[in-house]
Amino acid sequence: MKFVLPGKVDQIIKTLKSAGFEAYAVGGCVRDLMLDRRPNDWDITTNARPEQVKTLFRRTFDTGIKHGTVTVILKGEHFEVTTYRIDGTYEDGRHPKEVTFTRSLKEDLKRRDFTINAFAFNDAEGLIDEFDGRTDLQNGIIRAVGDAGERFREDALRILRAFRFAAQLGFSIEEETLKAAGELAGNLRNISVERIYEEFGKLICSPHPEILRDMYEAGITSVILPEFDVCMKMEQKNKHHLYTVGEHIIRALMADAMDPFDMAAEYVTEDEWREFLFTYKKIRDSFDYGERNIQKKIRFALLFHDMGKPACMTEDENGSRHFKGHADVSEKMAADILHRLHSDNDTVDTVKRLVKYHDHRPEAKKNLIRRAMSRIGDDYVLLFPVRVADTLAQSSYMRKEKLQYEAGVMELYLSITGDRECVSLSDLAVNGSDLIKAGISPGPALGEKLKELLDLVLEDPECNTKEYLLSKL
Repeated sequence: MKFVLPGKVDQIIKTLKSAGFEAYAVGGCVRDLMLDRRPNDWDITTNARPEQVKTLFRRTFDTGIKHGTVTVILKGEHFEVTTYRIDGTYEDGRHPKEVTFTRSLKEDLKRRDFTINAFAFNDAEGLIDEFDGRTDLQNGIIRAVGDAGERFREDALRILRAFRFAAQLGFSIEEETLKAAGELAGNLRNISVERIYEEFGKLICSPHPEILRDMYEAGITSVILPEFDVCMKMEQKNKHHLYTVGEHIIRALMADAMDPFDMAAEYVTEDEWREFLFTYKKIRDSFDYGERNIQKKIRFALLFHDMGKPACMTEDENGSRHFKGHADVSEKMAADILHRLHSDNDTVDTVKRLVKYHDHRPEAKKNLIRRAMSRIGDDYVLLFPVRVADTLAQSSYMRKEKLQYEAGVMELYLSITGDRECVSLSDLAVNGSDLIKAGISPGPALGEKLKELLDLVLEDPECNTKEYLLSKL
């Protein structure tokens, strides 16, 4: 197995080796190379002490000097170089009380979390694999290095990382590792909510969000997201649904993780799909999932969209269950949970909006869709993937009709945006200054008058001319 390290990484390793030290690329970056994936960052490990590393490179700064890490800067790029070390006692379940530098690469690799993250590599010696991580990588296994309980007691966040790696890579968690994760799940309460939110966000945005089912069965969600456990136990018992609320949420997340053409093969017949496939693909292609964390917002909206159902459940005389008002309850729960996890306000605001309106389906008429776009704002377009995934995670009852409705609304949306029809005050042909010049006094009445004019334009976009709107004053 032959890899090619990037030039700057190879330069750092060769600089250290030419000075008489050992040096290797290490950890996840090597794993990604073996999987033919592009590493997000590069870590280098060496038996050189931090002060020795600093003498060999012109630009460095101390990243975690007491833990042996120095950041080397080459042509604007940052690379962490860490001295081989043995971790001492983990008294807080997060950080070792002290570290001891060692001359042994194997001792350094022994402290790492999983076998697939315990690789080292350089061009001269090739792959160093002390714990048979290559076999686990080939078999799709997440296995702790050494004793899983010991690894998880050192840093409980590794429990969540095990599930995150499984979700990102489509791997399964080895039996003893999974057992230890469940037994020590309570230790996650010692981890900062910021670290949990970061890992959980990566997991939710992965290709395999169905790992949530394994987390529930292992008792992980009962610690970090107990509201989800309530959903997993809530039967829906109506013709629109096949699953518990929690299983429906999982399947909605799974649907969003699929390519539209894969969704077609999995969920709907060719005739049903033909109604909206290319339109939906246009919508999906219209926004960049990396921009403004759009994917994370959509996935969190799907996670929370029905979470209020258990609190709203009623049962009629026929035994059918109903969940009136669940969108509003779910919206509040989404806000409370995301604030609890210290999410950023932008994500909270968007997720709340998507959850609140995920069941809002006005008649497919242009004027009504313009009004919905005006009410919901720029996030309106994100409702399409939420509603499509929600639909595909339901029973097949009226699925064709539901998809036809979505296709019609998406066509209207594309027409409205393509023609740049006015849907907000900023699109209006007049503004506050125009109205003041026309004799309207500044104050609340001015704002109300602008809303009245916008209402006219939402009904008929042809009205959006300065001359016409001023005439209506």
